[in-house]
Amino acid sequence: MDKVISSLEKAVSAINDGSTIVVGGFGLCGIPEKLIAQLREQGTKNLTIVSNNCGVDDWGLGLLLENKQIKKMVSSYVGENKLFEQQFLSGELEVELVPQGTLAERLRAGGAGIPAFYTATGVGTEVAKGKEHKEFNGKSYIMEEGIVGDFAFVKAWKADPFGNLVFKKTARNFNPIAATAGKITIAEVEELVGIGELDPDEIHTPGIYVQHVFVGKNYEKRIERLTTSEA
Repeated sequence: MDKVISSLEKAVSAINDGSTIVVGGFGLCGIPEKLIAQLREQGTKNLTIVSNNCGVDDWGLGLLLENKQIKKMVSSYVGENKLFEQQFLSGELEVELVPQGTLAERLRAGGAGIPAFYTATGVGTEVAKGKEHKEFNGKSYIMEEGIVGDFAFVKAWKADPFGNLVFKKTARNFNPIAATAGKITIAEVEELVGIGELDPDEIHTPGIYVQHVFVGKNYEKRIERLTTSEA
């Protein structure tokens, strides 16, 4: 089945107000920037976004914040976005902070059909409030639920028409697990190759998890925070 679509408009047209979207990437690395920009253009609102962080003020998911399209953010790090802070403190934005490893496992569990699991991370902290506790071998654990989004946005380096994906270096962060955690997964890619050109051993996400593939051009390689040392 050829999963390649010709336009970003078609890629996001089925996303309605109130949808939950899992978004891959880490900082500004490996983010599905063109899908995010098109969703901003479409104007879909009251979104729940599940992603490691929320971009920066003028790029990535920060564009959706600026347009007030995000109702709730589920993430593990929010320190690079002043607008995020302002909207949270003003009550415009609901935030669920999740330890990074727990967030990764919640997405992995959701993609694997596992409804919940127990972890020791967060026991005795604000994270554990209101959650089921259980003891295993004399140690306390809390229950965390798997996450499944209505949609998932991921950014890959290469894909074939079947939707098999290859991620490049650090972009292989949250993208592979995000791809499994969406009911409908849309992958934007830098390069489309022919069927059979990808070595099976280099495929990070099998096409069974991907419903749509969009080939983007002219990707911007931004640096989230530039740090230099004196010569």
